[in-house]
Amino acid sequence: MNHERIVITGLGLTSPLGNDLDTYRKALLEGKSGVRFFPVRNMGDLPAGVCEFEQTKYQKRKEVRVGTRAGGIGIFCAREALLNAGLNLEELDPSQIGTYVGITEHGNVETETEVCQLFDHYDEEVKYWTHHHNPRTVANNPAGEITVNLGLTGPHYTVGAACAAGNAGIIQGVQMLRLGECDVALAGGVSESIRAYGIFAGFKSQGALATHEDPTKASRPFDRERNGIVVSEGGCIYVLERLADALKRGANIVAEILGYRMNSDGTDYVLPNPERQEECIRQAIENAGVDVNSVDLVSSHATSTPQGDEQECKALRNVFGEETDTLINNTKSFIGHSMGAAGALELAGNLPSFHDGYAHATINVDDLDPNCALPGLVVDESRQKKGGIKVILNNSFGMLGINSVLILKKFED
Repeated sequence: MNHERIVITGLGLTSPLGNDLDTYRKALLEGKSGVRFFPVRNMGDLPAGVCEFEQTKYQKRKEVRVGTRAGGIGIFCAREALLNAGLNLEELDPSQIGTYVGITEHGNVETETEVCQLFDHYDEEVKYWTHHHNPRTVANNPAGEITVNLGLTGPHYTVGAACAAGNAGIIQGVQMLRLGECDVALAGGVSESIRAYGIFAGFKSQGALATHEDPTKASRPFDRERNGIVVSEGGCIYVLERLADALKRGANIVAEILGYRMNSDGTDYVLPNPERQEECIRQAIENAGVDVNSVDLVSSHATSTPQGDEQECKALRNVFGEETDTLINNTKSFIGHSMGAAGALELAGNLPSFHDGYAHATINVDDLDPNCALPGLVVDESRQKKGGIKVILNNSFGMLGINSVLILKKFED
């Protein structure tokens, strides 16, 4: 198997805490929540992570109307990533740029909107159904919109991997670079989930939708009083390149991707399996060629659900033990659960740790659940790790038992 070294040379993002890495990171280190109340059709105002970016920065107003929110997020992030990487599209071969975008689901927003309009305004007359519906709802739409906007002719597809999709998109980019299918990969994940009331209603019916009188306190992983997920939108796209290509053009290297692993629980639609999560983490560490004790920081997946957080903690405790110098944090406590974007967006918030040595905190842990009291858990305030942070492990798990783990290191030639 080709194990050519793959590096990140740029990234673009939009999050409930800002639309660039510096702003996002600053808010995380300062302990600021990006969750607020958001009006949800048929359900009132609910805690949610909402992004505010300039949609017409890279799209015409007509393109915004014809396209989707997920596609618009992807376009914004991809364009910002290329700029951040110092790449000029006019100097690149568009057939050698691959686009791999993770999603949890797609098409719900557009279908709900059409159905509600028919019922509310058109007496259910389907002749008023928009002719844009099919291209908006096909599964490859978020990645496809990026290629149309940028004029890319290389391979593209979305990676449907539930809430493991952000990691899965990056993993796909790594694999395609190693296979020689592209020279530059635009890889990551996006989410438009707050625009679909069915997402909120589904979590509520499962008893897994967060409630709190203060929206900034609603997402509280590891806290004894946690009561569910805060739905969020967002996106993060990375520019991935082979190390040799990046060095040849003098690129600024953000991080090196050491290894990864994906597996399946094979046991339940919703309830996570800590044994399979543990297996995935151990195999990713083995694939990365590092020792478990060399992992400096774990970006946890914990979604603030009573059972899910506890199951992940079992897996982490089994891997890292009770006496460890590994730090563990959680970004969902700040921005909620950005579904298909989660793995990629949460990773971005931790990448600056390679340079400043700080692990941002997990906020809203007012009463730590004893079952989640992991050694190394960073709560309340950011913590600087003695000796710095050189290896990050990024967990991202999803429904129907899909697990993904990504391991990165500080680049050292």
